Amino acid sequence: MGEVAEMYTQDGTVDMKGNPAVKKGTGNWRACPYILANECCERLAYYGMSTNLVNYMKTRLGQGNTVAANNVTNWSGTCYITPLIGAFLADAYFGRYWTIASFMIIYIIGLALLTMASSVKGLVPAPSSCDNGVCHPTEAQTAVVFVALYLIALGTGGIKPCVSSFGADQFDENDEREKKSKSSFFNWFYFSINIGALVASTVLVYVQTHVGWGWGFGIPAVVMAVAVVSFFVGTPLYRHQKPGGSPITRIAQVLVASARKWSLPVPADKAQLHETLDKESGIEGSRKLEHTDQFGCLDKAAVVTAEDKTAAAARRGGCAR
Repeated sequence: MGEVAEMYTQDGTVDMKGNPAVKKGTGNWRACPYILANECCERLAYYGMSTNLVNYMKTRLGQGNTVAANNVTNWSGTCYITPLIGAFLADAYFGRYWTIASFMIIYIIGLALLTMASSVKGLVPAPSSCDNGVCHPTEAQTAVVFVALYLIALGTGGIKPCVSSFGADQFDENDEREKKSKSSFFNWFYFSINIGALVASTVLVYVQTHVGWGWGFGIPAVVMAVAVVSFFVGTPLYRHQKPGGSPITRIAQVLVASARKWSLPVPADKAQLHETLDKESGIEGSRKLEHTDQFGCLDKAAVVTAEDKTAAAARRGGCAR
């Protein structure tokens, strides 16, 4: 039994088919090159099209410096809000793999559309509308650019919050050797981010300035396509944490239970509370946090009453029948 148990991960991860993940065939460093390559390419694509975006709006969209900077700031802010959506969907419903995969497709569609808006005749401002290097596009041409940018903002919302966590899922915390490797993974992860940002801020900005916007946005689109391919190639090797359901629902349940039991005293011995540290978490794939004295009023939700015991006994009796 012990040898069989050692064959599988002990942290609840599964393979692509939903079976317990086999240690020797999945995860660990064998899965990481595909995740690191994906992150490096994605960051290169993101910084490659965003670093010089103010200049693009000034020269190709005919916007003043203030308007262009404001538009880029709004777009950048959206890129940091959408990860809240992606993280919620990944943890609650889809899992990290499918969230990353789905949002990458949206991301690359946005990059492809932006490349077309800067290179395809009809979407590029006509030469007659340009004066001293500043163009004045039609409303439709401007709209295409902004649709592309906000598709990219939505796409990054599913990648940014999930890739690092998905990489961490490849290492079993219950295995001491893999646990140590997890720290090294994060070193390589942030190294890959900086490499992508460095290339984008130097090489791609030069291309945009001296070669053209079509190439300047086309290269990030191609790089992002490489990121998509890299991610999918590693699919058979990945370990997956199952989504644990909506955290908003669980928070609401705690608040309601605390309000209903507001008049009850909290026992001094926290071991008497429901689901203490000596029990497994009721949420598959989740890790239990240690109890703290912060927000002690919410401990009332875990006070076990006589009614709770009666209801639990009734449920057990129903299952037995």
